[in-house]
Amino acid sequence: MKQPVFKFASLISTILLATTACAEPSVSNSVSKSASQNTSQNAQNTSTAGDVSATVDSQLRQVLTQAGIKTQITSITPSNLPNMYQVDLAGQLPLHITADGEYVIQGELQKNPSKRVVTKTPARSNSAQAGMPVSATVKSAVLANMGELKNMSAKTPFFYTAVPGVLWGATLEGVPFLLSDDAQYITDGEISVIENGQFMGLDEEFEKRKNQSVFKTLDEKQLITYPATSAERAVIYVADDVNCPYCRRLHQQLPMLNAKGVTVKIIAYPIYEQSPAQMRGIWCQADDSSRRKAFDKAMLAGEMTPASASCSADHVTPNREKAAGLAVMATPAIYRDDGMLYQASFESPEFLEFLGVN
Repeated sequence: MKQPVFKFASLISTILLATTACAEPSVSNSVSKSASQNTSQNAQNTSTAGDVSATVDSQLRQVLTQAGIKTQITSITPSNLPNMYQVDLAGQLPLHITADGEYVIQGELQKNPSKRVVTKTPARSNSAQAGMPVSATVKSAVLANMGELKNMSAKTPFFYTAVPGVLWGATLEGVPFLLSDDAQYITDGEISVIENGQFMGLDEEFEKRKNQSVFKTLDEKQLITYPATSAERAVIYVADDVNCPYCRRLHQQLPMLNAKGVTVKIIAYPIYEQSPAQMRGIWCQADDSSRRKAFDKAMLAGEMTPASASCSADHVTPNREKAAGLAVMATPAIYRDDGMLYQASFESPEFLEFLGVN
């Protein structure tokens, strides 16, 4: 499995290079709604004042108690993440929560030690922008303020979240983190949702929009596509590694999926040490048909096709880097084209239900 983007003991000073085990993702359940613009503005105003009103304090305690938080709440103060409050819990990592109690992050914030080059606070996003890549201006400012974090670069993906002023980012290894839009505070938490008094898991709407944004950046010519062989009913993207046993088991099901109207688009996502060179050989094949045949040989028979001497191009890395925004936790990672990640066994009946082709 992937390791955290940062170690809590040295959250900023050490950004880990993640490794991924070939395994199916664990099951989780997540539902979300859009953020309330008015409530977020109220949160921002309260935070600016430097304290928390009795009304907000009482409301947040009530929301968290109803959602099942039994740990003692020791204090509620304005968070260093914009439009959020920090809820300190006895013996646990703090929570950061919006004033309406809808969006929650659990994690210790760490101060970015980098020199703050850009001091002007960028224009805040709104809920309609959640899941969209940040603007070029915002990205430039964020990176300028992260100079000490050596694996941040122009290729690092950043997206707006449903909380104005809080950004989602990922290392090129696909490990996610959250940060304030001035890049001064960072955590390796994720945004979860409380709905109808219950924790619902990750912000599903954000995840779907973000993943759709990533799909739009991929070079379609560098995807290996297995078209539906009947009327197309679904399209899925699969992050695959040729040496992943689970990926090979899924590959055996492609003819069945194609026959049911499912078009499968393969993203080269090497995770094993030997895989980049082997997958480069496959992606170096002259045309789509040859590439599919070479990929089939690798997935079904374990036979790798080397790159020809005339192929000096790298057709794997560009899409692999763009796919960092998917934050793949394990391969094969299977996504519908609406951005929804499948998080159960692809060998169960639930998979066909997920695709709408059962």
